[in-house]
Amino acid sequence: MPRYFFGFHDETMHLDDEGQECETLSDVRVQAMLALPAIAKDLIPADGDKRTFTVIVRDQNYRVVYTATLAFAGLWVYAAPPT
Repeated sequence: MPRYFFGFHDETMHLDDEGQECETLSDVRVQAMLALPAIAKDLIPADGDKRTFTVIVRDQNYRVVYTATLAFAGLWVYAAPPT
């Protein structure tokens, strides 16, 4: 089964050295989609109201085969931000 490497970028590039086996390219897409919210849920609360996360999937030859991006934007509307 082919191995794919799911790195991510959030102002810094984080490489995946271990990889994950995926049977089809559809499986690669699903795994990338699942990885984004999992990464974001831990990092968004720690660093402000505007963040962008990108998963970059490479194949065994390190060619990029899929990318996906998740953006978060928080905005205070009726109240001042807490101090």
